[in-house]
Parts: sequence; C-alpha cells; structure tokens
Amino acid sequence: MRMNKVLTVIAATAVASTLVGCGAEQELKPAKNGYYKQDVVYHINDINKAWGALRNVRNHLNALGDENANIIVVTHSSGAFTLVDGSTDKKGHTFESKVQELANRGVKFQICANTIRGKKIDKSKINLNAEVVPSGVAQVAHLEQMGYLYVKP
Repeated sequence: MRMNKVLTVIAATAVASTLVGCGAEQELKPAKNGYYKQDVVYHINDINKAWGALRNVRNHLNALGDENANIIVVTHSSGAFTLVDGSTDKKGHTFESKVQELANRGVKFQICANTIRGKKIDKSKINLNAEVVPSGVAQVAHLEQMGYLYVKP
C-alpha cells in the first residue's frame, strides 16, 4: 500500500512538472510563418555539437523573426569552449564570428562558472558576449522553471 502512495506522488509530480514546463500558462502571441513568440534555452555541453547547435539557433531566428524569439544559449562542460575565443572543435570550426552574429540578433550566451574553474579556462579569453552563471545545469533548470522551452541539439 505504501508503494502505491509513493507511485501516486511521483506520477502527480511528473504531471505537474509537465504542465508547468509546457508554457500553457503563457499567452501565445503570433510571430511569423504560423509560429508564436518563443522563449527558448539551447543547452550546449559538447563543443563538437556546438557548430550545428548555433546553426539551429540561426535557423530558429530565421523562422520566427528576431523580434519573436528570446533565445539563451547555456554552455558548460566542453560546450563552454564555444564561448572561449580561439577554441576549435574537432573539425576546426571556430566560434567567435558565429557567436557575434547571433548576439547581434539578440541571442544571449551564458557560460558555467564551475566549468571555468574546473577546466581552468583563462577568463581573459571568454567571449565578451558571454555572461558567467554559477552553474550551467542549474541555469538550464531555472530557465525551464521560468517557462523557457528546452532545446538540446
């Protein structure tokens, strides 16, 4: 009987979390191409997936229009190097110009302080468009709690 109560509480929590995270409490405002305005967090934790992720961000803005998307890119682990000037992925891509292009379109970038310390990243090489946040994973969860939609390319 006790196990049934535990499972009921777990199920109720999952349903409540889904309803809070789906943005149902937000008023939908039309954008372009049949979409609605969106608040979105992109989660990058692998530098070798960052090039494609930033391309996804660009395509997202193109589909909605810059004024209809509030996008925050949160980086940690090796993905944080996306915001470290001079870093390259395994294919030799650099990120400074792509980050600048997206920042010019209103995209915000965040880098994890835990990763900066743990990977001994030189703070003078952190891209000027990056905001340092205490924890990348906690920031992603916080933004989801605030109603941001989660995208992990």
